[in-house]
Amino acid sequence: MATFIGDGAYHREDVDAEVAAHHFGAAVVVPPRPDAVPSVAAETAPTQRDAYFQCIAERGRMGWQHASGYKWRALVEADVSRWKRVIGDGLRSRTNGRQATAVAIAVNRLNRMLEQGRPECVRVA
Repeated sequence: MATFIGDGAYHREDVDAEVAAHHFGAAVVVPPRPDAVPSVAAETAPTQRDAYFQCIAERGRMGWQHASGYKWRALVEADVSRWKRVIGDGLRSRTNGRQATAVAIAVNRLNRMLEQGRPECVRVA
């Protein structure tokens, strides 16, 4: 795993430690809580979390979201929500092969639905 993205509920030191223990070097992209403060060693040896505080101070919260890639979380959540509304909450098959086939069919169906609703843009001038 290269990146762990979560909402503010995952802004804890034990989450950072667990991700680091299982996936060394993985980026932990979690927004700091409003009452969070940088670590004591932020000036001398800043952590990834301290860098987020610095980025938020320089660019603001929305600027941090764009710089860190946090905006992808919202896009993935929208995709999962769309999947659940159209396809359903779970897979009905129990075997891996049948589940893979069901997912392929569902993805194909969603892509066809998106294509029908997507406008075709043509440059006039």
